[in-house]
Amino acid sequence: MSIRDWPENERPREKLLSRGAAALSEAELLAVFLGSGTRGLSAVDLGRNLLRDAGSLRGLLGLDADELAALPGLGPARASKLKAALELTTRHLAQSLDRDDAIRDPGHAGSYFASRLRDHPHEVFACLFLDTRHRRIAFEELFRGSIDGAEVHPREVVRRCLKHNAAAVIFGHNHPSGVAEPSAADRAITARLRDALALVDVRVLDHFVVGDGMPVSLAARGWL
Repeated sequence: MSIRDWPENERPREKLLSRGAAALSEAELLAVFLGSGTRGLSAVDLGRNLLRDAGSLRGLLGLDADELAALPGLGPARASKLKAALELTTRHLAQSLDRDDAIRDPGHAGSYFASRLRDHPHEVFACLFLDTRHRRIAFEELFRGSIDGAEVHPREVVRRCLKHNAAAVIFGHNHPSGVAEPSAADRAITARLRDALALVDVRVLDHFVVGDGMPVSLAARGWL
């Protein structure tokens, strides 16, 4: 049955307009984006098939453009639109940080780190440099490692802070395993960085660990 034949309050587009995007399932959100299905499949059915074949929404969105284009029902045009939509989301989060007088919502910063780091196949350690009012100066991926670790050098972090004339920083790194629980090593390097940066009057506000779900804040755990 075509989506046009569904009851109006069950159609994804109408449901989004009346109840908000959060009311839609992942397959329904994909259906709104795709606009139409393929022969024998509604847009919602196509969305379900894409999620099933990729294993999850993260698995689907983590594919590169060529891999997306090869999936049944997508092709180069839809794959390009999907990657463009993801990049718009990342840039929106970055510009929101730029626009604010100060970062007051830790969850906002955590979402930004997640959008930048979640899909890396290896561990990446990054830093958000802030001014005296906790406004964004720059974001840098400082260290890259293997699938289970990245070596972090406090001296280089101090050097980059001085280069940007930062007054505060927020760190973040991803766990490619998808498990965001901070390790003992994560807590130890955070303490080393906090102590090293204190010598040059730079405050460490937080350290986010990015996995499959919501990023975990070390500050919220009381470990800073």
